[in-house]
Amino acid sequence: MSRKADRRVAREGADGEVSSLPALSSLSDVPTLEDLTPTAEQTAALCQVVDRLAREGVDAGEACLGCVVRLDRGFPAVAVEGDLIRAEHSVRLAKGDETRPAVGDWVAVRRPAGHDMGVIEGVLPRRSELARWRGGARGERQTLAANVDVVLVAQQLADAPLDCDHIARSVVVALDGRAKAAVVLTKADRAGVPGLVRDVSRVRLVMGDDVDVVACAATDDDALLAELEHAAASAGAGWGLDAIGALVGTGRVGIVLGESGAGKSTLLNGLLGHEALEVGEVRAHDDAGRHTTVARRMVHLSGRGTIVDAPGLRSLPLVGHERGLMRAFPEISDAARTCRFRDCTHTGEPGCGVRAALDEGEFPPERLDVYLALASEMRRSAKTLDPDVVL
Repeated sequence: MSRKADRRVAREGADGEVSSLPALSSLSDVPTLEDLTPTAEQTAALCQVVDRLAREGVDAGEACLGCVVRLDRGFPAVAVEGDLIRAEHSVRLAKGDETRPAVGDWVAVRRPAGHDMGVIEGVLPRRSELARWRGGARGERQTLAANVDVVLVAQQLADAPLDCDHIARSVVVALDGRAKAAVVLTKADRAGVPGLVRDVSRVRLVMGDDVDVVACAATDDDALLAELEHAAASAGAGWGLDAIGALVGTGRVGIVLGESGAGKSTLLNGLLGHEALEVGEVRAHDDAGRHTTVARRMVHLSGRGTIVDAPGLRSLPLVGHERGLMRAFPEISDAARTCRFRDCTHTGEPGCGVRAALDEGEFPPERLDVYLALASEMRRSAKTLDPDVVL
């Protein structure tokens, strides 16, 4: 089958789908190619794709560098030099022979003369990948975003003490994907000054000093804001939108990861400086916002970097993230290598190096408790763990 016929098969039924997509001219705060920075490896990989296309008889002048800035039902919006275009997948990608692009991916894209869309010919190597496995086993892998520098783990505060489970698993996933992680505590006014100090201290205790913590609040009470800012600083956390924006500087890419209702859209609107993202109604019974974000997309922050806005995650199973756990809790992982038994669960076995390190004060018991819960989940969720990592 010819390349032209292949494209026709790949695009069968596409016209109706494309016409239902939002017009590119209607999109706001979309980053341009100049707002984003490819690596030298990605630029070199583009040349390799161009060479392949030339060997296949394709005009190399049709190919260019692009970045996927929005995913809409299989037809990504791609930023290219001086333009924003819709693109379809080449047959090579459509058949599943190669990696399908995710938001944030750098891609080799062709712009054939007389063609109404670009054609993504290849996904360039990722410097980081935020991904999860669907379900409780190593089956289908879902990439949430690619080439992210920092994951902002959003967690709303309340009267009750903070449970660090979601924060810890999000940090593990971020570090497993070779991105940095920071914790953003939203709705600090709901916790009040004592609650904010309590929860920041808890996050610091469990996640360690390598993970930045920033708190914020959306309230018109200036006196309360001043008290909260002072409390955050005293507990070792940054405060406000400026501190959050500083985590995503010029040329950097971040993503806000959190459950629905964590205040992600409100946070992003604050960083943008205007109401650009929809915010759902708040349910009275649990103080959580309704799910509003439906498409993964990148939004550019004026004077700063770029944020990936993604739907809230109902679940984040820890399957295949052993290296992330090791990176999030390095001193516990190191101690686990000294255990007498390789399958030690660190809950009472003789010769346990982790318990010995705990007794010597190398890490607090609260940090170990979270590590043990996550490690136990990993053991249950997968029959085969990474052989190079000891949990």
